[in-house]
Amino acid sequence: MKITVVGAGNVGATCADVIAHKELANEVILVDIKENYAEGKALDIWQTSPVNMYDTRIKGSTNDYSKTANSEVVVITSGLPRKPGMSRDDLISTNAGIVKSVTENIIKHSPNAIIIVVSNPLDVMTYCAYLTARIDAKRVFGMAGILDTARYKAFLAEALNCSPKDIQAVLMGGHGDTMVPLPRYTTVGGIPVTELIAKDKLDAIIERTKKGGGEIVNLLGTSAWYAPGASAAQMVEAIVRDQKRIFPVCAWLQGEYGLKNVYLGVPVKLGKNGIEQIIELKLNAEEKALLNASAKSVKEVMDVLDNMNKAVVK
Repeated sequence: MKITVVGAGNVGATCADVIAHKELANEVILVDIKENYAEGKALDIWQTSPVNMYDTRIKGSTNDYSKTANSEVVVITSGLPRKPGMSRDDLISTNAGIVKSVTENIIKHSPNAIIIVVSNPLDVMTYCAYLTARIDAKRVFGMAGILDTARYKAFLAEALNCSPKDIQAVLMGGHGDTMVPLPRYTTVGGIPVTELIAKDKLDAIIERTKKGGGEIVNLLGTSAWYAPGASAAQMVEAIVRDQKRIFPVCAWLQGEYGLKNVYLGVPVKLGKNGIEQIIELKLNAEEKALLNASAKSVKEVMDVLDNMNKAVVK
């Protein structure tokens, strides 16, 4: 079993580290475009194996995708963060070029791989990988919902002074301000969360969750990496161990929830074949309206990429 993580930055290295600790594969390949960067990160992680007691071998590669050949799962974390003065379109153009190149190399060497996209803007980068890979959408999806849900659960655990292990929750929609938390589907030890916390406090937690990434950036001056890396690794685990876990992921919708041709966060069943089922929750009118608004926002960003691609073709 071989797993590849593309991008040896903070998120990618954390993801590879968690995968190794969980012994999800015999071999983890860490790839980066920066000379010797992936090799150095891989060597550092491998040297923790005698301390943390695992056998998974981690190897680094500077842009040599032949070493990734026959990977079962590939996690793409590559991309640049948005810089001052950079427009949304600039960021999409830059990172789409990176994700497209990475996906082409991955498919060339691992045509049967399942691809998990972590690169931002998440929803549109997942769409970019899907367009490039030209494989079943059940094998190309994005990590966002698990991270957003983890933040939501962590904030609730703090507010309720309880274990995060007892909290079950699901969030839907795009990754960012338009995400759609679902308090009706949030429970603590089987108890509806609405019975345990006041509405105003719950609403404040929901708003904090929506801006969870921005809160980290304001504190650190850079994006989060421990939670995103661990969230991607949890998706890998569900796939390689065929756990049939129910997770919110960025999936290609073809009529589900009345939405079509859009990548959006929805609950799915994850197993050895990737997305094995998209689960359609019974949403009320308010929840449907929020989901439709989120889908509209995501589709607008996807249209930006489509227009860029048309311009290139011309």
